[in-house]
Amino acid sequence: MTMAKTLYEKVFDSHVVYQKENELPILYIDRHLIHEVTSPQAFSGLKMANRKMARSDLTLATIDHDVSTKSTDLDACSGMAKEQITTLMQNTKEFGVRLLGLGDKNQGIVHIVSPELGFTLPGVTLVCGDSHT
Repeated sequence: MTMAKTLYEKVFDSHVVYQKENELPILYIDRHLIHEVTSPQAFSGLKMANRKMARSDLTLATIDHDVSTKSTDLDACSGMAKEQITTLMQNTKEFGVRLLGLGDKNQGIVHIVSPELGFTLPGVTLVCGDSHT
């Protein structure tokens, strides 16, 4: 008799693309959430390897860590914050990633806007380069 699986196990198992004995499996990730703080390293890696994004349409970017609470104007940010925001704007344009940028009516906290916009869906695997995702 087959053991019943939890929802987590069903989603996990349906996304395994490679499994080597005694090693963790490689999973297919359906969606990516990115923001201005941790995404520059990933884009730099793609550029250094002369690679393109396989599915930029399944990546959503928002500015949510360094944005000013006083103004949506880029000049309201300074130093590293301004550099990170500008870098995200350039990278998303270059790689064709949807950006919820400064002044965009949907711009907000990555973990909130994603479900609000229907980007986070039941049954998909989703990653975000954030300390708590």
